[in-house]
Amino acid sequence: MEDEFTADCQARVAFEVLANLWDSVVVFTLGAYGPMRPHPLTARIGGIAPKVLNDALRRLEYHGLVHRRAYGEAPPRVDYALTEAGTALLEPMRAMGQWALRYGDAVLDAQERFTSQRAHRAS
Repeated sequence: MEDEFTADCQARVAFEVLANLWDSVVVFTLGAYGPMRPHPLTARIGGIAPKVLNDALRRLEYHGLVHRRAYGEAPPRVDYALTEAGTALLEPMRAMGQWALRYGDAVLDAQERFTSQRAHRAS
């Protein structure tokens, strides 16, 4: 235990996996609505550019949270679904959402105070 560093803890992996804002939104949306093709997923999320969605889906596939299914059709068609690991991530995401509901205003207030204090010190 003495040779282990806090920065090397396994829990860090979960936070790194969802460090990108859009990745967590994609996981949440696929969890709520099931497998989807990219265009309907873009429409369901709202405010995400197709390239940004594609990048998020690639990252999530790389991390093993999303499975890309290609159909042998013309024109080509793909859809994306959560893997077992992706689905298991929904529960802690919901817990984080509850935390945000409870403490989100306090965090925003602290950020505002910090910014205000820095601006005051700079002048």
